[in-house]
Amino acid sequence: MNFFDKKNKILLKELIKTDFKLRYQGSAIGYLWSILKPVLLFLVMYVVFVRFLRFGAGVPHFAVALLLGMTVWNFFSEVTNMGMISIVSRGDLMRKISFSKPIIIFSVTANALINFGINLIVVLAFALINGVWFTPKILFLPFLTIELILLSVGIAFFLATLFVKYRDLGPVWEVFLQAFMYATPIIYPVTMLFTNGTRVTWYARILMLNPMAQIVQDLRYTLIDPVNITTWQIVPMSVAWIPYVLSPIIFMLGLTFFNKQSSKFAEII
Repeated sequence: MNFFDKKNKILLKELIKTDFKLRYQGSAIGYLWSILKPVLLFLVMYVVFVRFLRFGAGVPHFAVALLLGMTVWNFFSEVTNMGMISIVSRGDLMRKISFSKPIIIFSVTANALINFGINLIVVLAFALINGVWFTPKILFLPFLTIELILLSVGIAFFLATLFVKYRDLGPVWEVFLQAFMYATPIIYPVTMLFTNGTRVTWYARILMLNPMAQIVQDLRYTLIDPVNITTWQIVPMSVAWIPYVLSPIIFMLGLTFFNKQSSKFAEII
């Protein structure tokens, strides 16, 4: 079934509108939570990890880097968490009408992307206030965003398919996400993993082959300051390409796996 035929486009639009309206329904300040939630979380992390634990003390504009990293991570977390339960939560819809099932995952992603865009504007404004000078490297932002989307959606396809049968996946993924966040340089600079702050360790190289670590550091490098170390700066060039190709591969494998199982969704749910 064509993702982009008229019926699927209309359905996708309605799902995006409905999810966006329901997200903050009944809250006093409504859509402002899209900005306030990440900012408040950032303030907590900033006080604990930057002020008290002194993470990133030698990294220029590390507070901005922390906010950017959290913005990227929140998008990944939202797409995978909401994508995982989206098929089950839309069971009634699937039993009533026939449509391309990936539309459900795409609607979740679109809503997360709206929040990501809003939060990214906050990050850029915060960067300007803190004296960050943007360079032509900012032109890489759309490409890195596409890579982030492909990775997040690809994993969401796998999770959504498995969650239909295995509901225990929910708490398992929650624990994995927590561990995965600490395995990604979100709240600490990569240099913390270096010996004496300068010598690259083997585990730092392995960590930087993680696509999320690569995306976060590349974004920090292009938007904030070239002092932020990237994968291709500490990993041999023979393997530095790995995280860059993993995102589209994961997306294609996830979509294929999802499509193969999608015909059974309505029966199982």
